[in-house]
Formats: sequence, C-alpha cells, structure tokens
Amino acid sequence: MTSQPAPSDHQATMPLGRADDVVAAVDIGTNSLHLVVARALPSRRFQVLTTEKEMVRLGSGSGEMKHLEPDAMDRGVRALERFRHTAAAHGARLRAVATSAVREAENRNEFLERCRKEAGVDVEVISGVEEARLIHLGVLQALPVYDRQILCFDIGGGSTEFVIGKGPDVLLARSLKVGAIRLTDRFFPTGDTDPSSLAHCRAFLRSFLAPLASEVHALGFETAVASSGTAECVVAVAAAAVGDAPRNLNGFTVDRQALGDAVGRLTAATTPAERMSIRGVDARRADILAAGAVWLDVICDSLGISELTISEYALREGVLLDQLRSTDGPHDGLHHLSDLRRASVEHLLDQFETDRAHALWTTELALQLFDQTRSLHGLDERSIDYLEAGGLLANVGQCIAHSGHHKHSYYLIRNSEHLTGFTSREIELIAQVARYHRRSPPKPSHAEFAALDADDQQTVRILAGLLRVGIGLDRGHRWAVQGVRGRRGTDGRFHIVALADDPDRAQLELYSADARKGLLEFALGVDLELSVE
Repeated sequence: MTSQPAPSDHQATMPLGRADDVVAAVDIGTNSLHLVVARALPSRRFQVLTTEKEMVRLGSGSGEMKHLEPDAMDRGVRALERFRHTAAAHGARLRAVATSAVREAENRNEFLERCRKEAGVDVEVISGVEEARLIHLGVLQALPVYDRQILCFDIGGGSTEFVIGKGPDVLLARSLKVGAIRLTDRFFPTGDTDPSSLAHCRAFLRSFLAPLASEVHALGFETAVASSGTAECVVAVAAAAVGDAPRNLNGFTVDRQALGDAVGRLTAATTPAERMSIRGVDARRADILAAGAVWLDVICDSLGISELTISEYALREGVLLDQLRSTDGPHDGLHHLSDLRRASVEHLLDQFETDRAHALWTTELALQLFDQTRSLHGLDERSIDYLEAGGLLANVGQCIAHSGHHKHSYYLIRNSEHLTGFTSREIELIAQVARYHRRSPPKPSHAEFAALDADDQQTVRILAGLLRVGIGLDRGHRWAVQGVRGRRGTDGRFHIVALADDPDRAQLELYSADARKGLLEFALGVDLELSVE
C-alpha cells in the first residue's frame, strides 16, 4: 500500500482564470452535501481555503427514488444555507449542483424552489453523464495520472458514475442507478446482513454491471481510481488492518487482496454496531457500508481491477474547477460555446444533421439578432449558449421524420447522453428552443413548457423567437442575407435590416422572416419592422 501527497495545491490541466478569484462549489448528493471553497493562484493552480461536509440522507428508496421527504428537504436546505454563509464569508461565487436523489425525484421542483427562497442558492440539476465528466475533471487535479488512460468511478448513495479518460478526453462516461443507499434499502433494509441477502446482492450487481464491463474491457485502462466516501472507508479499513493509517488517503493505493479482505471483514459484521467497531469505519456510514463494500468488490472483480487508488477530489472539485476555468473572457467555439460544449453539440450534428451549412448560418443570424436586441431582451451571456446549441440542433429530429420534426428534435436533445458541459436545466432549455423553432408557439398546455419557471419560459420565448427569424432569413438555403442590423425607430418599432449584396434576391428571405416574427414580437413586447438593403 502506498500513498501520495494531499491534493491541496495540484497543477490544474487548463488555465483557471484570474489569480485571487475565489469560488465555492457544493455537491448535493443522495447521502451528503459537500462544500469546497478555493482561490485561483498564478501558474494555473488553486488553493483550497475550506471544506465542509454534512450527511443529510436526502434520498432513499430501493427502486426509483421518486420522492424527497419533507424532513430530508429540511436538512438539505439548512445545510445549503450554512454553506452559502461560509462561501460569503470568503467572498466566493457559489455554484451548487444536485445529483441522483434530486434529479430522480418527482417533487424536485419543490426542493429547488426551497433552496432558492430559503437558502438563497440556485441549484443546478446535472445529468449522470455530466456528473461523471466533472468527477473525472476533479480526479485529474488530485493525482498525477494525466498521461495515463484511467478508469475512475464514484459510488454515491443513489448512483455510481464511471469514466474512462486520458488527459482531458473522456472516452466513456456512464451513470448507473446503483448506490450504497439504494442497495441497502433493497437488500439490507435494517442495515443487518446475512449470507443469503449478500449472495442475492452480489448476483444482482454482477448482472447489472455486465454490459458496462464489456465496454470497459474493450477500451482498457492503466490505472483504476475511486473517489467516493464508500471507497475511502473500505480502503481505510484495509490500511488499518496492516497498521498503515496515513494522514490522508489521497493517492493511497491498495491491492486486490487487501481490498477483498477488508470487504470480507465488513460483510462478516452482521449489524451496523459491529461494523462501527472495525478500525477505519466512519460510524455515520456504518448502516450502508456493507452494501457499498459489496458493490465495490463486484466492480473490482467485473472490471478486472488489480489495484485501486483513492482520489480525495471528486465532483465538488470538478465543479469548482469548471467554474474557475470559465471565469470571464470570451469563449472559443462556433460563437460563444466552450470547446467542451461545442464538441458535444457537434457530435449530435454529426449523427443527425444533414444540412450543416444551413444550421450554422441560421444560427449565426439568430446570434446576430440576439446582439442587436440586447436592449430589449436583457438576457445574460449564458443564454447565448442556449440559443447557439438550440439553433444548431433544431433540425436533428428530421432523422426520425420531417413531419413534426421539431418535436423529435426536442426528444433527441433532451434524452441525449452526449451533451456534456451542460446542466439538466440547460439541456431542457436548449431542447425547448429547438422545439419551438417552428409551428405553434409555446403554450401553457404544453407540459414541458408549463414545468419551467416564469423566467425560463420567457427565455425560451425570446430565444425561439430569434431563431425563427434567423431561419426565415435563410429560407432559400443560399446565404442571400449576409447579416443583420437593428435599431429602435422614432415610430416606436424596432427595425431589423437584412444586409444583402442583391436585395432583390433576398425578397423570399425577407417575406419568410416577416411571417415568422410573431413569437419574437410577443416576447419582446414590440412591433418589428423588417427590411433589406
């Protein structure tokens, strides 16, 4: 067993923004809430100022975690409010993300609203694949594995994320709805174990993991890394058994035999009280540790892991780094999309879009309209990403059918696992911008639109309205309009001027854009006058 230095000041893989920027990240998990506050330093480094953790058991349930209980929400909101005060005391910008328990709950909007109103924090719900990407980003800062192909996994309370990556590139990202709390509720509801329940749990997990195991074996890996509290606890038990108890576990490596022995000790203890007596066990985790240990053991067996290394950085550090990397400055990409977001959008384009040139140009015209109408809509810079992604992907549904393809586009975008770099809320907004690029405008009777809050509904109206006009201005798929200019007229109208080398040739585009302007007029609350010159 070996260990490496703590990750308090590791080299980051990409620029982290201005020195002295202070940011905070919160990971709202099924079992715990985690906070990390850090300052960006020169030379692409960062310094952790403080960390906090509170076990709130936000989620529970053996199957689909469909409901957040009121007392669990109370605990989560209180912890989040305390974290906000800690972040504020350091002058930090705070970003909070929620994972399995919240994203699966049917009453998640109630919790998110309480976080906003009572804790003063807007919480982003991220997809499982995005969670895996951010975990990978965190691991890269904790361990010297940048040049190796690594397998990293994080066993949470409600789900487990797996990533195979090399350097900044993610080769595989999967999220499985299996976690320590979910398994405990299903197989060990009292926290007690017996040979029969352990055998059933192992058989279930081997079967569940088999498809992913095939993918992992096909890609291969050089180093296996675990980054969760469950893995840390099992490895701590392994270390304590041989009298090797390092000050911290980051970079601590344990071989398969020692890991299996630790799992055997934890599962042989038939009650939580017995497990608490084992050196290395966190008493707060004793009731769910048997399930987590079995899951860790099956992962190692099924994926061929002979040696496991612990990373003390995971999702929260990934969120923090993502936040630091995006500090100020223009984004690279098609217009404003970051490299990561652009790559994921282009992946979908490659799969489904047949007329890329038209998608690019109509989106560019819509983005120019966004810039020209800033004084009317007042949307922030993040909305540019939603417009650009929604515009580029608006017609991907044509791969299913031309009739109603806007609805098919919504479905493909909303259910894609490839839009990395976006939160679940952002993917929903992008999907709805694409959904309303044609035909009927957003209506309260449309369930997905009605589920948005008032601000997001208005964002969709504005962005979809801009996209409709942009699409109209390339009606003939021939770039007859080279750009747009906008100004407020003395008549109270807002004038949009289409710029064309040959105004006569652009009459079809002008007519089409004028016919599509209704949603934008409604959203902006102003009459639009279109002309060409």
